Amino acid sequence: MSVSRRSLLAAGGVSFTGALGALFAGGPRAAAARRAGGYGPLLPDPHGLLDLPAGFAYRVLSRAGGPLRSGEGPVPGNCDGMAAFAGPAGAVRLVRNHENGPAAALRVPAVPGLVYDPAARGGCTVLGLAADGRVTAERVALAGTAVNCAGGRTPWDTWLSCEETEDRAGTSGYREDHGWVFEVDPVDPLRSGAVPLKAMGRFAHEALAVDPATGIVYETEDAFVEPFGLFYRFLPARPLGGPGSLRAGGTLQALRVRGVPDLSAVDEPGIELPAEWVPVPDPAASGTPIRFQDFGPGGITHAQKLEGCYWGGGGVHFVSSFARSAEGSAADHHGQVWFHDPRRAVIRLEVLFGPAAGAVLPGDSPDNICLAPDGGLMVCEDGGGAQYVFGVTRGGEVYPVARNADDIGGPGAPEWGEFAGVTFSPDGRTMYVNAYTPGTTFAVTGPWH
Repeated sequence: MSVSRRSLLAAGGVSFTGALGALFAGGPRAAAARRAGGYGPLLPDPHGLLDLPAGFAYRVLSRAGGPLRSGEGPVPGNCDGMAAFAGPAGAVRLVRNHENGPAAALRVPAVPGLVYDPAARGGCTVLGLAADGRVTAERVALAGTAVNCAGGRTPWDTWLSCEETEDRAGTSGYREDHGWVFEVDPVDPLRSGAVPLKAMGRFAHEALAVDPATGIVYETEDAFVEPFGLFYRFLPARPLGGPGSLRAGGTLQALRVRGVPDLSAVDEPGIELPAEWVPVPDPAASGTPIRFQDFGPGGITHAQKLEGCYWGGGGVHFVSSFARSAEGSAADHHGQVWFHDPRRAVIRLEVLFGPAAGAVLPGDSPDNICLAPDGGLMVCEDGGGAQYVFGVTRGGEVYPVARNADDIGGPGAPEWGEFAGVTFSPDGRTMYVNAYTPGTTFAVTGPWH
């Protein structure tokens, strides 16, 4: 990590609560010793792809444009959210989204039985990895969907893939309405097919997390313009019912914090606010997008750029990637991590990234996020210039884990986009992450704490 970038982050300010137990709990190696300063400086990669600390190595698992091992067509581009599932004898199944819009050059191939809308170019693929990390399979798992950004795993080991769009049939050539969640079975995608879970709402989905005790699903909405997105929960009619159970429907609600119409106005880490849940009038947004709908007296609570969402420590964490008053937010910040405690019906601001005046570039913001093997955080950056995967320790120290190499590769080197989809293997020994463009999936091994 360059001195300038690290000092920018430090100057920008990262504020944490005094009690971070909920935020950093639950990693499989959470009791392991932690070293100050992360893993040390990043070393230039002679191949110009991925800079890592000493002792770490990467393997390219898949690159956009190469052939899928299934023979179904080329590997799609715009690699985004991912999850790793345990397979037999130490094998891993890696489910990967492709955030393809109508103009995407490398669409997800249309495989019979897996297509929702033949005119849409997004979807998911699944990589099969042997216990030694070798790629043994790669195939389409969902096709004909649009702008599949992130999602989340279920307690019954399926993947819920989210469309980050509200485009209707007739827009951009689409034949179906979009903005849904789809369930993907990583073992046999034909069992899950391409069925929109319409009761979970039609909006610009980003990510979701499932309460393993109740089956309640929490969902974030990534809206770029006012009114900004909402934070939702879905109460399924068949909670924890296993694969396909979410098709039975349920009730969609949105978060209201009375007196706080915009979460960006909250700037005190540790503050707890009472959380209410209000029924969504029209979850399918058949006439009006949900965030525009009338939620009655008291209104509803919005937030700009709601992104990552994951379960841990007895509650759900969700990320606001940034807020900019110039774009309509109530205040400016460069990232918030919130925690919702469903037992106590409160939300708590856990992490606040900056800003100090001019200290952090406006686009340098946390996006995809996951728990690391030592119980800390891994955060994908989505901004300008060289992009990083950062770690965050329990003590609040931000340190570099990986960097794209667009600033050191020299003439003709690839210019990498954001990092996305960071996740760990079930045994905690391998970090998987995508370079969004050109779409590349990496496996990173090394002395993880």
